[in-house]
Amino acid sequence: MTRIFKKNDPKVIKAWTFYDWANSVYNLIISTAIFPIFYEGITGKHARENGLVSEVGGETVEMVLFFGRQFVNTELYSYVYSASFLIVVLMVPILSGIADFAGTKKQFLQFFCYLGAISCASLYFFDVNHLERSMLSVFFASIGFWGSLVFYNSFLLEIADKDQHDKISAQGFSKGYIGSVLLLVTILVLNGTGILPVSKGVPFVLVGLWWAGFAQYTYYYLPGKSHYPVRVKEPNHNVFWYGYRELRKVWRELRNYAKIKWFLASYFVYNMGVQTVMLLAVLFASKEIDWIKDSPEWWQTKETGLIVSIILIQLIAIAGAYVLSNLSRKMGNLRTLMLATIIWVVCTIIAYFIHLPVEFYGLAVLVGFVMGGIQSLSRSTYSKMLPPTDDHASYFSFYDVMEKIGLIIGPFLFGFLEGISGSMRVSVLMLMTFFIIGFLLLIKTRKVALSQELIED
Repeated sequence: MTRIFKKNDPKVIKAWTFYDWANSVYNLIISTAIFPIFYEGITGKHARENGLVSEVGGETVEMVLFFGRQFVNTELYSYVYSASFLIVVLMVPILSGIADFAGTKKQFLQFFCYLGAISCASLYFFDVNHLERSMLSVFFASIGFWGSLVFYNSFLLEIADKDQHDKISAQGFSKGYIGSVLLLVTILVLNGTGILPVSKGVPFVLVGLWWAGFAQYTYYYLPGKSHYPVRVKEPNHNVFWYGYRELRKVWRELRNYAKIKWFLASYFVYNMGVQTVMLLAVLFASKEIDWIKDSPEWWQTKETGLIVSIILIQLIAIAGAYVLSNLSRKMGNLRTLMLATIIWVVCTIIAYFIHLPVEFYGLAVLVGFVMGGIQSLSRSTYSKMLPPTDDHASYFSFYDVMEKIGLIIGPFLFGFLEGISGSMRVSVLMLMTFFIIGFLLLIKTRKVALSQELIED
């Protein structure tokens, strides 16, 4: 029996936010915590054992061979992620256009979810001696995660009214942080007892199972093609290129919505910094912080310290998402985002100078507070700015294309600067400029928004 879909249905909203619970294990365990440590450790050991240690910019770095060419191990890691974002940018407009035309957003959400989950599980076979093949798992897992978010985000406008978006978006991110920390702690316990050692790759299989398994709850309640009337469009040309035509149409429409245009410009810049930090913070801490290998204090050792700081970031981020959501009701979304970018500037200044583990823990608290809040508030701010439209997937496709182009540039430049200088600290200065420019563009966005309100009055 077909269920009737109603907007603002608590069950549907809960199911939508639950996808954050399902997919955030990728963000924490694969792109942020366990796998980066695993990758840096295994490639570093391989480099030392095979004479792949070099001097770059006066710094000693560990190299890897990739298609016969040498790269700094973490430099290659950045490039693979940038390449995955490029594919998402090229592919998603086509699929989102088809989704708008055929009403198949839910099916595309499922496809990318399963692609990402299977790719995560395939990291079980990661082999540094066959790095070209092994990095394909990293590549396709990233495509699965980010591709699914395009269609997931576009449902927000359909399931709830705009006045609820800040709250619902924060609920989603908070569930994601809680769920991912729960699985991370489980993996650490199993690794500590020797039942499922990380070195064997089994935890990556658990990530895939968690992601695909819990997503079934979302799919059960989320409206599909049969739940409500789908607007039928007649394509002017081949439907394959429909998505690009829709993006072009959105771009033209933005000329009439200066507020949205300036917000997207600011988001494009500051989000380059946010996402690059999320991808590479652990590798930065692993290389640039002076951990004490044989210290009797657990918090000064690299392996334990990195995991503890990651858990700390996730737990603080839960509170941060709600605090910034509440602040936005008092200060307004744009002023709250301006405050968040200022905090990010402070974070990058601190990151450039710190060396001690205790200093990194302090930075982790600050990063955690602002990380979840700026993501959830950015998503809800954009959704509330949109004009009345049925092209939800196309507008969010444009949003995600902007995000992914930034993610191509951010990690690539981060890795490129490290490859030249041999130090990630130079790359941190680049991130600081992203946040400063993003802040200035938010000021412009608010000025435009205020002027529009005066005209409307």
